[in-house]
Amino acid sequence: MLYSGRWYQHSHLVVLNLVLVIPLISSYANGYDGSMMNGLQSVDQWRTFFDNPGGSRLGLLNAIQSIGSLCGTLPAPYVADIFGRRIGIITGSFIVLGGSILQAATQNINMFIASRFLIGFGTTFAQMASPLLISELAYVTQRAPLTSLYNSLWSSGNIIAAWTTFGTFRIASNWSWRIPSALQGLSSVIQVFTIWFVPESPRWLCSKGRHAEARKILAKYHAAGDETHPLIAYEMREITDAIALEAEMAKVSWLDLFRTPGNRRRMRVIIAIALFSQLSGNTLTSYYLSRVLNSIGITSAADQTLINGVLAIYSFAVAAAASLCVEKAGRRPLFLVSTAGMAVAFSCLTACAAVFQTTGNKDAAHGVVAFIFVGATFYPLAYTPLLVSYTVELVPFFLRAKGLAVMNLAVLIAIIFGQYINPIALQAIQWKYYLVYAIWIFVEFGCVYMWVVETKGRSLEETAVLFDGEDAARELAERAHAEAVGEARGDDVDEKKGSEIIMQEHVMPTNV
Repeated sequence: MLYSGRWYQHSHLVVLNLVLVIPLISSYANGYDGSMMNGLQSVDQWRTFFDNPGGSRLGLLNAIQSIGSLCGTLPAPYVADIFGRRIGIITGSFIVLGGSILQAATQNINMFIASRFLIGFGTTFAQMASPLLISELAYVTQRAPLTSLYNSLWSSGNIIAAWTTFGTFRIASNWSWRIPSALQGLSSVIQVFTIWFVPESPRWLCSKGRHAEARKILAKYHAAGDETHPLIAYEMREITDAIALEAEMAKVSWLDLFRTPGNRRRMRVIIAIALFSQLSGNTLTSYYLSRVLNSIGITSAADQTLINGVLAIYSFAVAAAASLCVEKAGRRPLFLVSTAGMAVAFSCLTACAAVFQTTGNKDAAHGVVAFIFVGATFYPLAYTPLLVSYTVELVPFFLRAKGLAVMNLAVLIAIIFGQYINPIALQAIQWKYYLVYAIWIFVEFGCVYMWVVETKGRSLEETAVLFDGEDAARELAERAHAEAVGEARGDDVDEKKGSEIIMQEHVMPTNV
């Protein structure tokens, strides 16, 4: 049976959640980047050092980090699958750390571009492996909140970057932008020294035939060291059965992602939400907030960096709250509310921007700022906490790393598009460019309504076969539970008891 009471009353769960903080912070570097580049565009010393970049040149300075991430998308899952989740994280951490040092020591624009490419390349390795390790190591009832919290911690880097630039823009030297550049490697320094305290993924160990190690890890962190606990038997059997069934299908290849109707449906949903996560107008405020604020008459560096800092904290608060509610609210309702809210908010923002440009009305300018915050209320409800965790839930184990790679690829393509095109379009047609996003987000809502399915209340293995039909899900769950009970209790445990254990996992109320 599952634990009773609250998780922090059980020492093994406290230790587990503490070590999971280490992979959780992998999203720091990526979140840091957007807010840092937002803030640096308001810093006079940075603009002077790089000769006031604008248009396509500014687009390249922003997009090169995502181009580096794109280049890491293909090798990263192989590292995570072949060498383990921890090796994937440490590889990315070393590369990001090297890129951050190079970025802080930049002497010219080419050096800055190269450093940002390295940061993006390394970030991909850590971001591929971290959500896999979290979802495959977390306790049963805490898996969804923790994997959702992973992407929400993107805002931790966002907040630190925003307030660092708010504090350093007053420094009358190049350290006003070198200090924020160096701090992008903070999470990598932490992970280089602490990742060795995190156990390897039990699912990865089982996939390599190291079942005894996997059982010890599960027992230590899920059952206070009791290897005979029914939950451990259930989890081991579910993992091994899932891997065995999947191994029968075929050798793993990228084509497997699209080989069956079920997998094609998965990819349609995953690619759609990945693109929507970066094509909803959010890249305008993530990378070009200073340009948006300049267009409505807010030109002070102090005002711009302050708005950027407050927006970062506000977005994090909403995302963190949403990540803790995904099991209660469900995935589909959050995606629907989030997308609909963004559509309305961006439409109102566009109207206010149009009024200001044509009349100079200051109230309209204030309306633009207000609806930026309204959009920041709805976007993090789903797209921040669920983008990674929902992808992990949909894809079978043997395709999970590659499924995350496709998701990241789609995200990066959308980010690169936004980073490069946004400054060019803003310079060319100004507020009219907002109309494109205002219309497009309504299209996104239609796709979300038709395609996104509910995965609430399902284990990873059950969710992974959701798109292949309920019969497949039921067969896998029944085999895992029935054999787990027999293994844990022998002949003294009958089928009825096994059913009770199954029921306890899925319906027993637990304070997470």
